[in-house]
Amino acid sequence: MTEMRKTLHTPLGAVSYLEGGTGAPLVLLHGIGSGAASWTAQIEAFSDRFRVIAWDAPGYGKSDQVSPDAPAATDYAAHLAGLLDALNIPACHLVGHSLGAIVGCGFARIYPRRVTSLMIAAPATGYGKADLETQNQRRAGRMSLMNELGPKGLARERHSNLLSEKAPRWARIKVQDVMAQLRPEGYEQAVELLVKGDIKADAAEILLDVTVVVGDADTITPPVGCKAVADSFQASSFKILPDLGHACYVEGPGSFNAVLDEHLRKSL
Repeated sequence: MTEMRKTLHTPLGAVSYLEGGTGAPLVLLHGIGSGAASWTAQIEAFSDRFRVIAWDAPGYGKSDQVSPDAPAATDYAAHLAGLLDALNIPACHLVGHSLGAIVGCGFARIYPRRVTSLMIAAPATGYGKADLETQNQRRAGRMSLMNELGPKGLARERHSNLLSEKAPRWARIKVQDVMAQLRPEGYEQAVELLVKGDIKADAAEILLDVTVVVGDADTITPPVGCKAVADSFQASSFKILPDLGHACYVEGPGSFNAVLDEHLRKSL
C-alpha cells in the first residue's frame, strides 16, 4: 500500500506525517538527521495489519517547531500527543529511532496509558548527565557542520556515517535524500533536545517490556551503549542486527521488520 503525506493542525501547531493501512495504530519516530520518509519500508510492510503513521518531528518536514528555545523531550511528547488526539488515537504501538527513542521514552513516561508497546532502535542516550563543557562541545560540533555545509552539504558529507560499509547504494541514496530535506531551525532545536536529554532517566520509570535493537556496525550508538540503555528499563529485550549501521531500519528493513513483527505479536 502506498503511504500518503498529510498535515494536521493541532493546538500546538501543524504536524506533517505519512500514513498507510488500517488497524491498531503503529507510530514511528525518526532520528535527528532524518524524517518521516525514512520509514517507507515499514509503512509498506505493516500497513496490511496496522494503521502506520510516521511523523515529521517538530521542525521537520512541514511540522511546526516546538516553542521553547531549549526544548526537552516533554515538548516533543506534547506535540505527539496533539497529533494522536487529532487522529482520534487513544493509544498506539510506538517505535523510536535514535533521537526518536528519546522522544518515545519521554512520551511513554508522561503518557503511559497511551503506549500499547514500545520498541526503540539505536537509541541516543542524550548528554543531560554530562558536564557543561561536554554539552557545549556536542552542540557546537553539530551546529558548526549544519551552519557551514547547509542541509544538502551535511547530507552529502555525513550520510555514510549512518550506514555500514556494506550498505547498498539504494540505502545510501535514501538516507542522503531524506537528510538533505532537514530544516536548520528544526535541527537546531533537535540538537538541544539531544544535548539536554537523558533517556536512562525516563527508561527507569517505564513499566513496559521494551524491545531495544541496534546494528552491530553502528558507530554512532554502538551496541555496548544500547545494551546499557536496555538495562535501564525495568523490563526489556535486547537484539543486535548483523551487518547493519545506525540507520538499521533503512539499511536492513528485512531484519529490522522481523524484530518489529515479533515485538508487535507479543504485544497483541
